[in-house]
Amino acid sequence: MKWFKGLRDKRGMEMVQVAILIALAISLGFIFRAQITAFINNTFADLNG
Repeated sequence: MKWFKGLRDKRGMEMVQVAILIALAISLGFIFRAQITAFINNTFADLNG
């Protein structure tokens, strides 16, 4: 039953949620990398020009 207590630990669940959110952000970054790069390049080109 020790492993069951570990599943109910609030701090452990928060760490799992943070890890899932970080993984989601990284995967979205890889998926939309070209669009993000184009947006940043256009933004800096407009600021410099």
